[in-house]
Amino acid sequence: MTKVQANPYAFPLNGALTPQNTALLVIDMQGDFCAEGGYMHQFGFDLGALRRPIPVIARVMAACRAAGLPVIHTRETFSPDLSDVQPHRLWRGIDGKGVAVGDEGPKGRYLIEGAECWQIIPELAPLPGEAVFDKPSYGAFGFTGIEAHLRERGIHNLILTGLTTDCCIHTNVREALDRGFDCLTLSDGTGACFQAVHEAAIQLLIKKSGVFGAVAESGAVLAALAAFTTEGRS
Repeated sequence: MTKVQANPYAFPLNGALTPQNTALLVIDMQGDFCAEGGYMHQFGFDLGALRRPIPVIARVMAACRAAGLPVIHTRETFSPDLSDVQPHRLWRGIDGKGVAVGDEGPKGRYLIEGAECWQIIPELAPLPGEAVFDKPSYGAFGFTGIEAHLRERGIHNLILTGLTTDCCIHTNVREALDRGFDCLTLSDGTGACFQAVHEAAIQLLIKKSGVFGAVAESGAVLAALAAFTTEGRS
């Protein structure tokens, strides 16, 4: 029975990992969060830390596709008229010199639908037929049809990758767990504005009780998928 060796329990908790019950969730791998001229870059955050998980996610995506696991993407998205932007996302800081959603940047307006940096980066671009959920929020479950999409396909286990560990990853893990999904966060397949922030956020997810699901490195997922593929061919 295929499971991923993880902390604090082998994932998934109930039953085996199969293409029918498990999906890879790739959170917000957009230019605005990890490319030069994007939203996070203009804040002065560490692009190296934000881009670190890209090759890891690419390997996991390829392995999931080869094994037949669905790959699902989210993208933080706001309307050009800013009608769906929360007030705190429009605040520019005490000195008024910060960056807000909708501000004009080197590659278009930050996090606005259709802008260059709003797009998912080419290295992790969705394949035709892969679902992409645009969310005007940190979490996808409260404002998109992702939950119905998963349930219609019998998916109840999620492997989470993407950005940012302390914000959108944490939010989606908690939203999914509250709805009964089992969650596995990849410690090397997620990233934050600084490496120390990422590491602290991962530590917050690791609970002996499993209250925030499980955490593993990508190697454990790749090993499980390889074993699953081998078993399927035998």
